[in-house]
Formats: sequence, structure tokens, C-alpha cells
Amino acid sequence: MTRYIFVTGGVVSSLGKGITAASIGRLLKAHGLSVTIVKCDPYINVDAGTMAPLQHGEVFVTDDGAETDLDLGYYERFLGLDTSRINIVTAGQIYQTVIAREREGGYLGQTVQVIPHITNEIKSRFVKAAEGYDITIVEIGGTVGDIESLPFLEAARQMRPDRTRNDVLYLHVTLVPYLNASDELKTKPTQHSVNKLREIGIDPDIIVCRAEKPLARDIKNKIALFTSVPREAVIDAPDAPSIYDVPLILKKQGLDEQIMMLLRLRSGKWDFDEWADFVQRLKTAGSAAPVHIAIAGKYTKLKDSYKSLVEAIQHGAIANGVKAELDYVDVEGSDFEDRLSKADGLIVPGGFGDRGIEGKIKAVRYARENNLPFLGICLGMQCATIEFARSVLGLKTAHSTEFSPGTKHPVVDLMAAQKAVKGKGGTMRLGAWPCTIKAGTLAHKIYGSSTISERHRHRYEFNSKYSSLYEKKGMVVSGMNKKINLPEMVEIKKHPWFMGVQFHPEFKSRPLMPHPLFFSFVAAAVKNKKKVAA
Repeated sequence: MTRYIFVTGGVVSSLGKGITAASIGRLLKAHGLSVTIVKCDPYINVDAGTMAPLQHGEVFVTDDGAETDLDLGYYERFLGLDTSRINIVTAGQIYQTVIAREREGGYLGQTVQVIPHITNEIKSRFVKAAEGYDITIVEIGGTVGDIESLPFLEAARQMRPDRTRNDVLYLHVTLVPYLNASDELKTKPTQHSVNKLREIGIDPDIIVCRAEKPLARDIKNKIALFTSVPREAVIDAPDAPSIYDVPLILKKQGLDEQIMMLLRLRSGKWDFDEWADFVQRLKTAGSAAPVHIAIAGKYTKLKDSYKSLVEAIQHGAIANGVKAELDYVDVEGSDFEDRLSKADGLIVPGGFGDRGIEGKIKAVRYARENNLPFLGICLGMQCATIEFARSVLGLKTAHSTEFSPGTKHPVVDLMAAQKAVKGKGGTMRLGAWPCTIKAGTLAHKIYGSSTISERHRHRYEFNSKYSSLYEKKGMVVSGMNKKINLPEMVEIKKHPWFMGVQFHPEFKSRPLMPHPLFFSFVAAAVKNKKKVAA
């Protein structure tokens, strides 16, 4: 029978529940257990697709096209699994399902209530996601005490009475703040948070304490005393050099053994060498001369807007034996060309809306004219095709119909089928789509394959009607979705490394398996750095 681990949070948000849950999953996977993770988001939105990155961080996309919370990116990177829409549960989904069932007469005239109807629907999602796995970790978003999270917490509470005590474990992540004025760590917020959790009916089995520094023995003893958990079940999670160090920090304190004991599980193996080796390579790379990567985007005020992109760059850098230093360039700023001149490589990431679009196009032109390694992702690829059309093809008014509906040269446009759809979500191309790569291209050299599958999240497409014009002037369509005749990848022949991709390769990069595009891009940036230095 599947065992469940419920991860809750207290005191403040953004404590790192997602990284904690992913780290636990990594440790249990090292014991030979099959592990999956579910994220519960208490917002009323059905999914994260319509939420602004500056408010909520990046939208992570799964193979089956689910637009989710960025924590699913942590799950995939730490566990090496491919998540799907079954791994995300939102309050919007739950209420939408229950209301639709009520309208169809599915409750046979009952008064539909939060308990049991909402909580039953939530529990059914837990059970469905758990099928075929030894361990299912459920991260409940928000903070204990938030009204939005209550149905999810109640559903989590009900899971234990429905099963044996050894089938369900509750782990609470909380804050132990450090007060500089008195030079001490304070346990009172943790005490209050646990008391609030108990009011809901959940007694935590393990408490993970986030703090700026490791907890002294007397602090752990105090927390154990006031929260009624064993001293060894109080785990401290101090600020770490990197998120990838967290599994090792938790392992050192025996968190995995605590979980195995409480869930009455036995370990038949321990295989953690690959992860430990990656962390060591990360530290070694940190001592080497860094490679400077400029990111010319529009959501630079919140770094979580590009979370998967940042991790994918670092994966590629570590595999090249270097560490990447990132410069978030504001394309609307007056100094962006000066900052690009100091970069070893440039990435123009995805985005929506016309703000900053001309700045991105100028950034692409700088990279093209100065032989700066360039990777354009989604909107970044579209900017590259617009810039090339204006500067090289001589189509001065070339643009995307997203930003200039009446443009004479719509080199980026909606497909005919998309134009007939009125709802915004209906025009999106989401999830994994196949791509055929042309032999003899940089793309083929990078992937070492003629067929790939990558994840998409966009609405507008490179207009294939213009492909022949681009090819004549040196921009090659190196990747195509042949089924729907859409260009997926473009590159420039006479350039050290210039690649635009319609998809989001960052979603599939893993620390133990860097994405080939990012590995190759960083290698080109390192080569460019050495060339400039010489």
C-alpha cells in the first residue's frame, strides 16, 4: 500500500517546502523506493496559466500540457521524473469539478458542503496520483492559518483515520527566526505554528526548521518539548550553499531514517553517489573562472519568473566545469548594450505582451552582429526572426501580429486554426510536441538525433511562408514539426553559435542530465570568453 507524506508550512510563505519535499523524495528514491509528489495550490485559479510571472513566478509546463506551479520543476529536477496534470491540485480544479457534478445531479439532491464533498474530491486526487508508487509526497501550499488552505489540510487530516497510522506521516516546515539585536534564534513562531496545526487536527511527526544558521542542541530540545515531537524528529534546515545541498544536509541529520522508521519501511539499498558527485562538481565549478550570461527579459524584478531557465543554465555550466554568473538585463534600460558587451553569451527568454519587445530585438541584433553566442527561447526565437527580417531581408516593417496586427510582413503569426478560437487558452500550443531536425545543422550536432520532443507554451508561430527567404540569406530552419508544418528551430550559418527555439528546453533539464542545448550554449560562451581574453 502507498504511504503518504504530507508537507505543510507555517509562519511565513516561501520557506522552501517545495525543495524540502523534493529533497525528501530524492533521499527515499536513493533507498530504492518509487516516489511521486503532488502539489496542492489553494488559489481559486484552475491552473497557473493566466497568472502573472511577477506575482507567482514561472509557469512550469508538463509533457501533457498542464500549466503548473514552479514547484513541479523542483520535483522533476530532484527526482528525475516526468510530472503531469495529475501532480497538481488547485482549489479552482476541485470546486470546478464538484460544482459541475452537482449541476449534473451527481449528488442526488444532497446539500453540497466542504466536508465531505470538497475534501472527498481532494482525497480522490491524492489516491489517483499515488497509484503504482511506494511513497506519495503531498505538498500543501500556503501557510497554516490561511483560510484558503483549510480544505486541503482537512483532507490531509482525514487520510490517517482512513488508513493505519503507519501509512501517513505529517511533516511541518516552519521558521526559526534569528534576531540580530539579541543574537538569538527564537522558537516561539514555531510553537505557535504547531499549535495552529493541532487546532486543525494534525499532530506533526517531524518538524523541519528553516533558519539562517544550524540550531544548537538546546534550541532543538526546546522545540521538541513544546511541540511534543521526539528530539531526533526536529530537523534543522539552515541556509545552504545551493538547493542541491539540501538532500545531503537532511541526510546528515537522519531525516530519511526517521521517515522510514515512522512508515515502517525497510531499505534494500542506498544509492546516492550520483547526486553527491553532482554536488561536488558544483562546488568545484564554483572555484573556476565564471562564464557571464546575460538574460534579456521583461520579468527581471522577480528571479522566480525564470526559475527553470536559471537552473538549466547552471546544469549546463556545471557539466562544462564552470559556474554561470547571470546578469538580468533590463531591455528597457539605457545601458543594456554596455552590459551585453561584458557578456560571454546572451539568452532572450519567453514572455507575453509587447512591453520591451523592441529592446529584445535590439539585443538580438547585438548578438548577431558581434558574434555573441545567442539562445532565443519562444518569444526570443520570434524576436530573432523579426530582427533578421528587418536587418538582413530588408523587410523594415516585419513584425509579429501579436504586437502589430496590421503589419505588412507578419513573419510571426497565428495559425489559421488558432484565429478561429476566441478563448485565450484555446489558442495556446502546450506540452510536448515532436520535432524533426535537419541533418548537417548545429541543432543535429547538439542533439545527436533527427527526432526530438520538447515542451511548448506559446500562442504565435514563425510564419513558414517566409522560410525560403530566410534560407537564402543564411538563417536556416533546422527543426520542423512536420505534422503541422511549423518551424521549431532556426539557426544562422555564419555565426559561432546562434540558435532560436520555439519550445522551452529549460523544462526538461536535470542536474544529473543537463539539457544538450544549454550544455552546448554554455560551451560556446566559454569558448567566446577565452577568445575575447586572448
